[in-house]
Amino acid sequence: MKRPLIFVTNDDSFHSKGIKLLIEIMQTFGDVVVVAPIEQQSGQSHAITTKEPLRFHKIEEKEGYTAYVCNGTPVDCVKIAFNIILKDSKPDLLVSGINHGSNASINTIYSGTMAAVFEAVAEGIPSIGFSVDNHCLDADFSYCSDFIKQITKDVLENGLDPNVCLNVNFPKDSIKGVKICHQAKAYWNEDFVQRTDPMGQHYYWLTGVYNCKDDSPRADHIAMKDGFCAITPMQIDFTAYEVLEKYKKRFEK
Repeated sequence: MKRPLIFVTNDDSFHSKGIKLLIEIMQTFGDVVVVAPIEQQSGQSHAITTKEPLRFHKIEEKEGYTAYVCNGTPVDCVKIAFNIILKDSKPDLLVSGINHGSNASINTIYSGTMAAVFEAVAEGIPSIGFSVDNHCLDADFSYCSDFIKQITKDVLENGLDPNVCLNVNFPKDSIKGVKICHQAKAYWNEDFVQRTDPMGQHYYWLTGVYNCKDDSPRADHIAMKDGFCAITPMQIDFTAYEVLEKYKKRFEK
């Protein structure tokens, strides 16, 4: 039987430890093509590059595996892959990550990891984002391997619903099991630290404190903090269907 074609990307760059493990795992399931940012692109969300040239080049190749690096964002990587590198061979699956840091709750909207997933969903590709609640560049992600394999195997065999993807977040240390979750209600209390450069000019660093206002055991952030692998089915359709009729009455006079 023909091996599935799996596309791998991330936002932490091709040189991150997380994507190295994800590539290794995906090679046990099929042929792998990687297009990943050449530099860190965390927090880029769904940004695309329009004011400078996009470039990519092959960095590794062997039987069943080819890797490219791109100077753009995670979404740029997906677009380059689907329109140039893989224009004649549609992937069976896209996986993004393993992200160094949680992408649960409100973090999803800032995430380059998940933006790559959403871009693939828009192209009709089953897609999964994997993240670990650990920002350490040298983090050990090996304890997540069996769960990544389990989730990947299921999606390859059973697919996903149209326009639906999976946002998978792992706890920092060990995993008790899996919970299907909803996106936790949370926000960031943001602040900017002012500093002064050697020329006497002020500059600022964004900081913040994360606040979760959701105590449901099925909220992704809570499940992850309780030691579970939190799987949140997500969609790219942002329509608030539950209030459509209400707003029709208000505005359709």
